[in-house]
Order: sequence, then C-alpha cells, then structure tokens
Amino acid sequence: MTVLLSLEHVSKSFGSLKVTDDLSFTLAAGEALGVIGPNGAGKTTMFNLVTGDLKPDAGDVLFEGQSIVGLSPAVRCRAGIGRSYQIPHPFAGMTVFENVLVGGTFGAERSEAEAVEVAVAILERTGLLKKANLLAGALTLLDRKRLELARALATNPKLLLLDEIAGGLTEHEVHALVETINEIRTEGVSIIWIEHIVHALMAVVDRLIAIDFGRLLMEGDPAEVMASDAVREIYMGISVE
Repeated sequence: MTVLLSLEHVSKSFGSLKVTDDLSFTLAAGEALGVIGPNGAGKTTMFNLVTGDLKPDAGDVLFEGQSIVGLSPAVRCRAGIGRSYQIPHPFAGMTVFENVLVGGTFGAERSEAEAVEVAVAILERTGLLKKANLLAGALTLLDRKRLELARALATNPKLLLLDEIAGGLTEHEVHALVETINEIRTEGVSIIWIEHIVHALMAVVDRLIAIDFGRLLMEGDPAEVMASDAVREIYMGISVE
C-alpha cells in the first residue's frame, strides 16, 4: 500500500477551544475515505490543516511522504491537493468557464491552450458546458456545487477533498453526483469526503472515519462504523450542518 496522505498526532486550538485533538490517520493512493461527525466536530478544520489554510499547533501532515506543514495553499494545490468548500466560493464576477480556467491555469500550471481544452472537458463532465458563459454568481446552488467540483478537478488533483458537496441537493442530484465521483475514482484520484448524507458516502468510500470533538472516534469498514453504538450516539438528536 502506498500512503498518499498522513496526519500524525495533529492538534489545533482556537484559544481555549481544541478543535483538532491528537488526530492521526492515513489515506492510501487511490482510496476513498468518508468522514462523518456532528456539527462542530472539527471536520472542516481538518481539511483546512491539509490544504494549508490553517497550521497545526502540534503534529505533522505528510503528502507523498513529505511534510507539507509550512507550505502555502497554492503550493499544496500545485502538488496535487484539490478541494471543494461546503459553502461554494466561485469567482462571482467571472463566467463559469473562466472559473474553471483559473483552476486549470494556476492550480495545475498548464499552458493557456491546455487549460482551455481541460476546462471544456471538465465542464461537459460536470454538466455545466451549456452554462459556460453565465456569470458564476448567478448559478443555482446545484450548479455552484458542480462548479466547485469542476474547479477542483481542473487543478489535476491527486487528492480531492470534498466538503459536504451533496448538501442541499435532491435525491436524483445526489445519485448523479455519486456517479460522477465514482468516475473520478476510476482515474486513480484519491478522495476524502466529509458528508452528512451517509448513503451517498456508502456508495463511494472504501473506509469511514468518525470524528467527535476533534478526536478520531472510530475508523474501519463503512457498514461496521455506521452500526457502532458510539457513532449512533453522537448522531442522536444532532441537526445537519
């Protein structure tokens, strides 16, 4: 097994609030890992520590065997770490096509001609090609989520971080998203997916981890994790983020 990403005893606090607490796990190349946990469990903070938006107070983050702590988000993106955000952040004044072109040009350091070709292919794949010339700020929630995925794919990621990308979608839209993510997996892209829509995760991931109060509660086979009394307890009465 080739380890692509490794978090080693990572901790992060904001003042007296510890949001990531001695968190350790690994991700194999080509693996899809699901992440579940209640509101405020530290899931998105974990992504921010991987992408460089935050720096850990303790511990290490390794990508392809090398520590990436201290590297900028831009350098990590060009190294192969792409992500979507729970709340979409398109460049609202740019067109859909221009948003994806930015990812392909600067995130993957392609030539303009190569970036254009890749952008067109990704827009077609994500169902956005007919909306390529619309301003990103005018898109529906579904299409903004699609654009988040398209822009992340344009950076040519080895590791794709998905933060609740299915939230707010209809059941039919979730099914289409699952198909798209499984197609991405066939190309060898490793995935970590934070999601509250558990049946979507179960259709994609090889392994599941549960996080609570910034700590790793359980990891393993998705069905076994979801059947755990401890995991069921942390979800009981908890509203979706």
